[in-house]
Amino acid sequence: MTPARAKELSDRLLAGDLRALARLITLVENHEPGVELALARIFPHTGNAHLIGITGPPGAGKSTLTDKLIQAARKEGKKVGILCVDPSSPFSGGAILGDRIRMQEHAADSKVFIRSIGTRGGHGGLSRSTQETAMLLDAFGFDLVILETAGVGQTELGILEVAQTIMVVLVPESGDDIQMMKAGILEIADVLTVNKCDRPASDHVVKELRAMLEIGMGADGTWSIPVLKTIAESGSGVGEVFIAIKEHYAFLQRSGTLQLKNRGFARTAVMNIIRDVASERASEALATKSGMALLDDVASRKLDPFKAAQKLFR
Repeated sequence: MTPARAKELSDRLLAGDLRALARLITLVENHEPGVELALARIFPHTGNAHLIGITGPPGAGKSTLTDKLIQAARKEGKKVGILCVDPSSPFSGGAILGDRIRMQEHAADSKVFIRSIGTRGGHGGLSRSTQETAMLLDAFGFDLVILETAGVGQTELGILEVAQTIMVVLVPESGDDIQMMKAGILEIADVLTVNKCDRPASDHVVKELRAMLEIGMGADGTWSIPVLKTIAESGSGVGEVFIAIKEHYAFLQRSGTLQLKNRGFARTAVMNIIRDVASERASEALATKSGMALLDDVASRKLDPFKAAQKLFR
């Protein structure tokens, strides 16, 4: 991307052009050379959106719950951007599920933007470009940016690197898994939601989660993590969930925790760029004549890979 093209697209995005937003997201996903010029131009206009992460096991009803949260936000006049992070196609690299069917009723709403992106090998259920894509939505002027991850497991906590408020969605059948999950994914929750509470055992799971939090599991001593019951299909309990999400953001602002979180996000962004630049330069160096000779020495066991890496970076 040329500097002139970067300026054009970033200016159009800041002026509210949805096509420019969609185009820049695609360029970010594809790691288009020069896209960082556009990101640098829009960066001063970020930092205003509330970034909300929604995660939990597959089949918990995350998409339906997200759809209902969009409705709640729109009733308050909020502009909402949604990123659905789906498993990638092994052939095209694109998101397999595509834009969520349940959310398509919002397609005609100019204040709602929905985009599915593939994980493309990213860890933690999030794509490597998720943070930059969220930055674009933030600069565009969305009040809320909802990041719905692909179904994740207890050790995949990449959402911590992006979202200010994290909601973990479970179902009544999660009861048997709570003891395994509590040392992992449950500890990242700011809001816990048990969905599909018209099913048996929902009260038992809610009671177990609340008891766990009372003895300190997952609590940070300042924010009291709510455990809420929903039936997303009918909208039951969604209002309470939306209130809890807003209350958590107010707590972050009031306590100064938001500034600490944003500093952590900044560190992640800088480290990711350093990692990518170092990887690209190392690949280029290894493709040279001296680089190939270095690889031959490792392959023939004349040099160990650790010393080779140190030599390469020197």
